[in-house]
Amino acid sequence: MNRRLCLITGASAGIGAEFAKQYAALGWDLVLTARRADRLQVLASEMHSRYGVSVDVIPEDLSNPGAPARLVAAIEEKGRQVDALVNNAGYGLPGTFLSTEWKDQADFLQVLYLAPLELTHRVLPGMAARGFGRIINVASLAGYAPGSAGHTLYASVKAGLIKFSESIEAECKTLGHENVHCTALCPGFTWSEFHDVNGTREATKSMPKWMWMEAEPVVKAGIEAVNRGQPVVVPGVANKALATLTRILPEPLGRALVSGQSKRYRKL
Repeated sequence: MNRRLCLITGASAGIGAEFAKQYAALGWDLVLTARRADRLQVLASEMHSRYGVSVDVIPEDLSNPGAPARLVAAIEEKGRQVDALVNNAGYGLPGTFLSTEWKDQADFLQVLYLAPLELTHRVLPGMAARGFGRIINVASLAGYAPGSAGHTLYASVKAGLIKFSESIEAECKTLGHENVHCTALCPGFTWSEFHDVNGTREATKSMPKWMWMEAEPVVKAGIEAVNRGQPVVVPGVANKALATLTRILPEPLGRALVSGQSKRYRKL
């Protein structure tokens, strides 16, 4: 196949599905993965009929440590290679660290942190050898904010993805892989099923509309940023302002503000 191939995790809804639509519109073939095979198939059929691209569906649960290796192996068995990787799969884990089971926390780390790192490690050598690659790690504005009660590891993981993306972009540049880029996409509140899954939909309804973005401009910002080799992008004027505010506020004040507001959108 002459078309480039994009692997998207968590592609069944929300930001992941929007990535599928925008990459398909650009003429990329797709590999879509998530747990919900039925929804992936519907999206795959839509993308193929609308844009004429090839779309493969590989259902996987990324909480299984063997999933990243199986995904890459399945793609290679079809004679294809990953030219773009979108590490989007994720969710929120409600409750405090004290009130949750370690198995649930370990699964969370596997899906949101270890799987993106392993997938990157598996596809990056091929990208470097071919002289082209795009990696987008869907992080969050939460990666800039102080930690708070509830959803304990979420901000930690997202901060880690930001630093990881910065490091991969720097390493590619240092090693002379000028057309291999890695970007951390850091959206704020984005309309999707994310808040339904983690049980905070009702709480977020009371938040001001200016804090919210649709998935389309968020994804567009991510694709444009990775194409120009920008290691981190925060989409939206309001989100950019909030990210700047978190960096200039005195730490005690930042923690106090986050602690006071987090009860509105985090379920303990």
